[in-house]
Amino acid sequence: MELEDISTSEISSGSLPAKNALLKKEPTDHMRIHTREHPYACLQCGKSFTTRSNLNIHSRLHSGVKPYTCPHCGKSFTTKGYLTVHVRLHSGEKPYTCPQCGKSFTHKHSLKNHIIAHSGQMPYTCPQCEKCFPSKGRLTLHIKVHIGERLYVCPQCEKSFRRKSHLEEHIRIHTRELPYTCPQCGKRLAGGLKSHMRIHTGEKRYACVQCEKSFTRKDYLEYHMRTHTAERPYACPQCGKSFTTKSNLNVHMRIHTGVKPHKCPHCETSFTRKVHLDYHMTIHSGERPYACPQCGKSFTIKHSLNVHMRIHTGENPYVCPQCEKSFTRKDSLENHMTTHTGERPFVCSQCGKSFTRKHNLELHIKSHTGERPYACPQCGENCKTKRSLHVHMRIHTEKRS
Repeated sequence: MELEDISTSEISSGSLPAKNALLKKEPTDHMRIHTREHPYACLQCGKSFTTRSNLNIHSRLHSGVKPYTCPHCGKSFTTKGYLTVHVRLHSGEKPYTCPQCGKSFTHKHSLKNHIIAHSGQMPYTCPQCEKCFPSKGRLTLHIKVHIGERLYVCPQCEKSFRRKSHLEEHIRIHTRELPYTCPQCGKRLAGGLKSHMRIHTGEKRYACVQCEKSFTRKDYLEYHMRTHTAERPYACPQCGKSFTTKSNLNVHMRIHTGVKPHKCPHCETSFTRKVHLDYHMTIHSGERPYACPQCGKSFTIKHSLNVHMRIHTGENPYVCPQCEKSFTRKDSLENHMTTHTGERPFVCSQCGKSFTRKHNLELHIKSHTGERPYACPQCGENCKTKRSLHVHMRIHTEKRS
């Protein structure tokens, strides 16, 4: 008998059970932990529980009843415990502190998992690939990778996810809801506030064991590791080209479908990727916000600055596996590799001439079209290439001198 089941009539009539009778239930419930007895079964899914109260809480998953509502944001929960933990997001309270490093957590379970990270213990092993994990929850999520289980489906675009939290974050793309605001820069986010905050703090907790490069997010580290292992698990079904991430495959597929979702508001030129649009926009604005701290040369995109910096540092991270010649850029290595393979993958559709580089093919096509897109600002003469224009400009500079 539960305390809340005792009526006032029982108290007044003196029929209240003895204290020992009330406490007698507790060891019975506890003993089921040892006996693994689960006498209370859900009529809908068959899952069983050691106590009736746990069954009642579970039943709310089927009924959709969420009786505990957050007074701050209105979000509802099936149990009071979940609400208590959630409210700490608003209050900032983190009552569980690690005795080793002082880091605090909103949930006791999170602290337990964190302490395991200090000990280096990985007690939960995947039966399929033998990968180890610090918690049972992470192992459960990992197993879904093997079985391909993605239970949580978006009702709008039918994209599926292994975790409910990932689905909830994805749905905000459709609703354009941005509930999380960065306290430092004011940026509003659909999710991933903790990861975003690491941009400000400079914290990069996920370090590569091979090259010591570190990252703000675990998935970024996983993508990076594929540069060492050469693993490319995502293959294009049309041309067979493979990629390290699914997002890169999705972008590549636009080459085949012709989809260019990112349009310039000034000239209506379209692009397959947003980063290409951002780069294009600087042509209109003339903006070159990324300046080299050593020589002052400026660039339209950060990637170009990063590549340029290798001239000063002498870094050549891309090494040819055949002759060990190294390069500052990946595409330079890919172009170099054709000298070993003899491959000329870029073929002119008009005359059949082939080239090792796409850029060379593009220049060649202009000989058929007669296109001369680069105009001299001083005399108006048109040139086929930007390089030809620079050579031409010397005529004017020499005349001045």
